[in-house]
Amino acid sequence: MTAPILRVDNLSVSLGEGKNRTTILKDVSFELQAGQTLGIVGESGCGKSMTALALMGLLPEGSASEGSIFFDGQNLLSIGPKDWTRIRGPRIAMIFQEPMTALNPVMTVGNQIAEMLIVHEAMSLTQGRSAAIDLLHQVGIADPEARVDVYPHQMSGGMRQRVMIAMALACRPDILIADEPTTALDVSIESQILDLLLTLQQKRGMALVLISHNLAVISEMSDQVMVMYAGRVVESGSVAQVLGQPGHPYTRGLMSSIPDRQHLRKRLPTISGTVPNLRYRPTGCEFFERCPQAQQACRVEPIAVRTIGAQHQVRCVMP
Repeated sequence: MTAPILRVDNLSVSLGEGKNRTTILKDVSFELQAGQTLGIVGESGCGKSMTALALMGLLPEGSASEGSIFFDGQNLLSIGPKDWTRIRGPRIAMIFQEPMTALNPVMTVGNQIAEMLIVHEAMSLTQGRSAAIDLLHQVGIADPEARVDVYPHQMSGGMRQRVMIAMALACRPDILIADEPTTALDVSIESQILDLLLTLQQKRGMALVLISHNLAVISEMSDQVMVMYAGRVVESGSVAQVLGQPGHPYTRGLMSSIPDRQHLRKRLPTISGTVPNLRYRPTGCEFFERCPQAQQACRVEPIAVRTIGAQHQVRCVMP
């Protein structure tokens, strides 16, 4: 196997000050190969988006980071603003969760796309506009010559998401991070956006980090899957391993809550309890209070990652 395009080792991120400092991410590690899709799943607040922000160098002010994020021979946690300008956008780009808040409401979509190219590719305003029209065409927006001059509020949610994709792909990045790219879109538009991402990924050969709550989307789009809970990676491996033979009780809980037309039930199973307060992170397993197979050792002892198959890892005493 070739060297990974991205390697994250024991990434930890904390927020707050003094006694209120809270560890949001804890010892997150993974690798991403060129052209590969990594799906990250987990419930809200598990650390998916914080991981994406760390990869983009966009962590909140006052945060503290430990570990390493190696990309192109550099640890991104140790570089300065000038290096980030060279990497963020041209090399690593991101599609944010809500395009209406990510797009500038007082700039036309064409100017927002062109700005990427003017700043990073040294294009003129005329060249940037022409390239913006071409990008709008590539992401499937009809009549791009007219749409290039409209404002975000004049577009539908699906079209705004396509504009976000056009902006992210403007400089042909090596890695694209898509944070819930189909949130609040109806099923037909969701399918179009995902097909578009897959087509553009295959055409350009870029790596994709796909963050989603939707396990069906992850299974269709991803090569590798990483399941997060309470800021930790609790299971990782190929799609077939993690979703076909889940080893962690949390992953099995997520899988069992998916509606199944072939086995209709009056009520879907749920994972009882709530996520622990991360300010008082337990010594042992964060999932202990909600786990149906928990033992006393799970409460008091740090849980090591165990390998249960080729590249299939689970953070559990009894995988």
